[in-house]
Amino acid sequence: MTADALCQFALRLGDNCLILAQRTSEWIGHAPVLEEDIGLANVALDMVGQTQLWLGLAGELEGRGRSADDLAYRRDAGAFRNLLLVELPNGDFGQTIMRQFLFDAWHHALLKGLTRSAERRVAEIAEKALKEVSYHLARSTDLVISLGDGTDESHRRMQAALDELWPYTGEMLTQDEVDDTLAAAGIAPALETIAAEWTAHVADTLDKATLRRPPPGHMHRGGKRGVHSEHLGYILAEMQFLQRAYPGATW
Repeated sequence: MTADALCQFALRLGDNCLILAQRTSEWIGHAPVLEEDIGLANVALDMVGQTQLWLGLAGELEGRGRSADDLAYRRDAGAFRNLLLVELPNGDFGQTIMRQFLFDAWHHALLKGLTRSAERRVAEIAEKALKEVSYHLARSTDLVISLGDGTDESHRRMQAALDELWPYTGEMLTQDEVDDTLAAAGIAPALETIAAEWTAHVADTLDKATLRRPPPGHMHRGGKRGVHSEHLGYILAEMQFLQRAYPGATW
């Protein structure tokens, strides 16, 4: 039971990194300034590296001989376990940065907890990823503050992005049976502790950015159990085309 839960958990982390990396890389060559073009590319590359580690672990635990590449390129949408937040379209630059910030704040808190995991391989991957995600969080936090507390236009766009994305944040902090099993085994932290850290960092940042936190309301869920929006299918169609059309192709 614990091995199955850990496999699902590794899939979730790997799929989150993979899908968000694919979305973020869509900005390459299109970012508003050269520095951001390079910055977004570097963030995407970091997440691809983390994908390799988490999906590699998932494939090992699964015991079906599938590699990280197999899991990335040869699964249908219903088999993916990423959060709905990361598969949403980029929108404008402000929406992309707000999504990255909301994800980074959760990802950073979760990885910190995972460095103390009772499962050695999880702790090792988390420790390596945390160094990169600490940079991601510092970067996206600074950008949210600068744009939110910037011009009237940048403030308007960042508030619109926050209002649009906020209903997708509940899924990150909602514990299910997989999270319960791993928390009980000391492999992953309870999500309520992650929620407290995420909430404190987000609230402090939004205050500095002069942005208004949306009121409580409906939260979208489903990605963690394979129920996705129509957007994921389009992402996979582009990302998996080569391996689907030419199985085993290498260069």
